[in-house]
Amino acid sequence: MVEIAGIKMKNPVMVASGTFGFSDKYSELVDLDKLGALVTKSVTLKPRPGNPPPRITETPSGMLNSIGLQNDGLKSFLEKDLPVLSKFDVPVIVNVAGETIEEYVEVCRTLSKETKVKGIELNISCPNVKKGGMTFGVDPKCTEEIVKAVRKASSLPLIVKLTPNVTDIALLAKTAEAAGADGLSLINTLLGMAIDVKTKKFKLATQTGGLSGPAIRPIAVRMVWQVAQAVKIPIIGIGGITNVEDALEFFLAGASAIQVGTANFMDIETPIKIIEGLKKYNLSDYIGKLK
Repeated sequence: MVEIAGIKMKNPVMVASGTFGFSDKYSELVDLDKLGALVTKSVTLKPRPGNPPPRITETPSGMLNSIGLQNDGLKSFLEKDLPVLSKFDVPVIVNVAGETIEEYVEVCRTLSKETKVKGIELNISCPNVKKGGMTFGVDPKCTEEIVKAVRKASSLPLIVKLTPNVTDIALLAKTAEAAGADGLSLINTLLGMAIDVKTKKFKLATQTGGLSGPAIRPIAVRMVWQVAQAVKIPIIGIGGITNVEDALEFFLAGASAIQVGTANFMDIETPIKIIEGLKKYNLSDYIGKLK
């Protein structure tokens, strides 16, 4: 049993937002009760259709996506998705996104009334939307304002998801911590682009998208290490984790927990395999023990 940002978990392995849907479709393939926590796909106040296709393309050791936070909105999540998630014996962390601070606040305030919701992951780092998302996460002043507003509106454990598309991620981390964050998750995807040389066209309809997968792991590890030197709150490491060794790398850099994302598309059993593999290790000998 571990406790991350005030959330009690069986182990420190979660699934990353946007790579596991709302988990209902995966329950027949994976024993969800074995996970440390379920992190939902982003939930916004109102339904979002997402970006037009094509919005996913493979890249060397990774993928670019520009889904655009497609979801059916808060009302649908509460009526359809949360009841399904409530059947599993695992903490539910809801990833929350929005276009305005007021939208974030309203969603988080409403979620605070739901006993099954054990935490909020504040998405201020999505690079695939025109309003909100990364717009908040690249500006320390905006980060401070939105984290303070949500902290005031909700008593749930608050994890702020940081964007790597900044010059100094440690500064944003310290800002979020000072504003009331209980924990940090990093990194979200890196802004990238792919071009089809045969058609001379963009491979994504939105031109740019978020790069994820093993290709970004060295950057993610470096940023987790930098942030670990700057804050005292727990860090959840994300970025290209596909096996136990990858996870240990993040723990050594200073993460207290991890999320598995893109690897779920390659092998849905990846998080479970990592959980089983980590049982051979005493994580207290690894977390933050980089020499």
